[in-house]
Amino acid sequence: MTFDLCSKIGNLIKFLPTGTVFVFHFLNPVFTNYGKCSNSLNKYLSAILIALCGFSCCFSCFTDSYKDSDGKTHYGVATFKGLWPCNGSGSMNLSSYKLRFSDFVHAFFSTIVFAVLVFVEPNTVECFYPGFANSSRVLLCLILLPPITLSVSLAFMCFPNKRHGIGYPLTEQSSHKTDLLLP
Repeated sequence: MTFDLCSKIGNLIKFLPTGTVFVFHFLNPVFTNYGKCSNSLNKYLSAILIALCGFSCCFSCFTDSYKDSDGKTHYGVATFKGLWPCNGSGSMNLSSYKLRFSDFVHAFFSTIVFAVLVFVEPNTVECFYPGFANSSRVLLCLILLPPITLSVSLAFMCFPNKRHGIGYPLTEQSSHKTDLLLP
């Protein structure tokens, strides 16, 4: 029952940067020693991994991509004045890529989704909370997952993400014409 209930978070993971989720799922079993955390080094490494991946989820919401005149995709960081390109923009006007309130909403809720992913990941729970019973995990999923899923879904619906930043899949359409919530 735990697997069925907690697997519903898979739909929310789609809003996270794919590279960050991959790195977390790849390194977490190694850093937590498959949930055994035999020494404090495992806990420190796991905490650092969680913090770095959480920062990546938040920071990725402030990145965007654009295509130059040659059709090459470039990435940059959104600022209040426009997009700050990583490797120069040439003559392109990137002022339309300014920071918006929705970027901060997405950063906050992406970090929340990542935190939920961390709290339902068995190796992490076993490492940091070894006495956490299986029935407690089910209760946690029953109590926390539905309201978090609802609030994140509503926030992403009210503030659609129009950025295709680092870690998010690119589409053929312009990032200012795409709504990621629609199929």
